[in-house]
Amino acid sequence: MHILIIEDDREAAAFLVKAFREAGHVADHAADGLTGYGMAESGDYDVLVVDRMLPKLDGLSLIRSLREQGGETPVLILSALGQVDDRVKGLRAGGDDYLPKPYAFSELLARVEVLARRRRTAPAAESTVYRVGDLELDRLSHRVTRGGAEIVLQPREFRLLEYLMKNAGQVVTRTMLLEHVWDYHFDPQTNVVDVHVSRLRGKIDRGFDRPLIHTVRGAGYMIRVGGEGGA
Repeated sequence: MHILIIEDDREAAAFLVKAFREAGHVADHAADGLTGYGMAESGDYDVLVVDRMLPKLDGLSLIRSLREQGGETPVLILSALGQVDDRVKGLRAGGDDYLPKPYAFSELLARVEVLARRRRTAPAAESTVYRVGDLELDRLSHRVTRGGAEIVLQPREFRLLEYLMKNAGQVVTRTMLLEHVWDYHFDPQTNVVDVHVSRLRGKIDRGFDRPLIHTVRGAGYMIRVGGEGGA
């Protein structure tokens, strides 16, 4: 296990580095918040152990910044501020666990190992943002942009585009679209799919040099950047 300790008390940090290494783990140390943020952002750590009261960048701001940038490394907050309100603030800032000082190293080690184990066994989260070339779809905000310009879609058009982008670079058949976008498990014997794809193509591709939505003749549709393909 690779652990980053962000702690400005050098004596306390030296103790933790030594104790983690004796337990068979790799431990690095940062003495201030800015240095710790840079190391956490660029390094491949299993767990971060973060003090709240840090110079240059306090612990909660550091954690919030990491989370805002998409950082998912588990964080255990280690702090002398141990009241209920303090712990709540730490967890709401993005911490995964909170251990007040003074503490027993055996408990700290157990908590760190649990966080690392959860991360290894957690299922990969499905992305909330899909991108194909300069086209971007945000599943949470239901916002679609191409080249930075917002594109307004109807709910069905949004679901259709979402499914195409989720399967970018792959042929998506009409049957697949009927099942996943319309919840039909039978062929309605209509051209509903083709009509909606045509409308969506008009909103996504019109005015741009490179079409993204392609018809794969005899098979279905595909969204991709460049390459050969039908209209």
